[in-house]
Amino acid sequence: MKPPTLVISINASWNIVNFRAGLIRGLREVGYRVVALAPRDAWSDRLAGLGVEFHPIEMDRKGLSPASDLRLLWRYRRALRRLRPDAFLGYTAKPNVWGSLAAQSLGIPVVNNVSGLGTAFIRGGWLGRLVAGLYRLAFRRSATVFFQNEDDRDLFVSRGIVAAGKARLLPGSGIDTDRFRPAPAAAAAADRPFAFLMIARLLRDKGVGEYVEAARRVRREAPDTRFRLLGFLDSDNRTAFSSAEVEAWVEDGLIDYLGPSDDVRPAIAESDCVVLPSYREGLPRTLLEAAAMGKPLIATDVPGCRQIVRHGVNGLLCRVRDPGSLAEAMLEMLRAPPGRRAGWGGSARAIVEAEYDERIVVGLYLAALDEALGRA
Repeated sequence: MKPPTLVISINASWNIVNFRAGLIRGLREVGYRVVALAPRDAWSDRLAGLGVEFHPIEMDRKGLSPASDLRLLWRYRRALRRLRPDAFLGYTAKPNVWGSLAAQSLGIPVVNNVSGLGTAFIRGGWLGRLVAGLYRLAFRRSATVFFQNEDDRDLFVSRGIVAAGKARLLPGSGIDTDRFRPAPAAAAAADRPFAFLMIARLLRDKGVGEYVEAARRVRREAPDTRFRLLGFLDSDNRTAFSSAEVEAWVEDGLIDYLGPSDDVRPAIAESDCVVLPSYREGLPRTLLEAAAMGKPLIATDVPGCRQIVRHGVNGLLCRVRDPGSLAEAMLEMLRAPPGRRAGWGGSARAIVEAEYDERIVVGLYLAALDEALGRA
């Protein structure tokens, strides 16, 4: 019998490889043929290693041209008519909107994932209203819309963007707790300076500016402390920092810029605390990865971050857009006895194992797909 075909569409192949590999393995284990629709990038050739058929689709991820978006809708409809999948999984804004509308026009069941609200939605204004309207249109006939925290789900339901019966919670993209596990104690040797690490795209909305300013303040009291920053410069994003700004921070001795990485585990293992001062998140994978590796955390008290960081249990929360509050949390982390920090790291690992293991995510997706396809 022909295996059921599932199309996954995201705005970048690297997203599929880095964040959806566990889900893809779970889908293939139960017999799905998995096809990816995404723009071609440096990660596209790696999809074959996951057993995924890759079909490139041209997409302007950040563009606002109505003509360009209508062409994208046409490309989706043409590709889906050719592939004839049994279901469509959409992630990120444009696949969620235009991919879903194309699939629904062909009678293909749709399951969506809202992993974060994006800059336009967070900042509001006419663009935020436009994005909300497009989501409302696209999600009207979706079978299930997954959200990664209660705040995002409740916001979409209260604004009538998605029906309450379709909105469900998902514990992020899930973590492979065998791959991300505490490193040997030697990786965090006591004879080196204390090291903070932030892993994120270098965007203002991620709190990169607050991280740098907090580093400036903390170094006045603890000058040997290291502040590492790992992530790529997203020049297409309107809130991105420039390479010149990053180089200036490095020259001033404020941060150690590690650049992007295919594998964040070594950087996490060599850090003492992982920090994310974001303005808002869906469910930040970087914090989950750090927690799975037994690291204490610092994050802002905002949707997404506070789902993972429990103040005084596995780390510390600080106020959003407040470098002074972040610096205070960093100093508290620095001054905490090693045994307390180790306890926070152990609690972080236990929380991930109980709530965020990727097997939980796979099970929720399989149940949603069975429902969308009318299976018992």
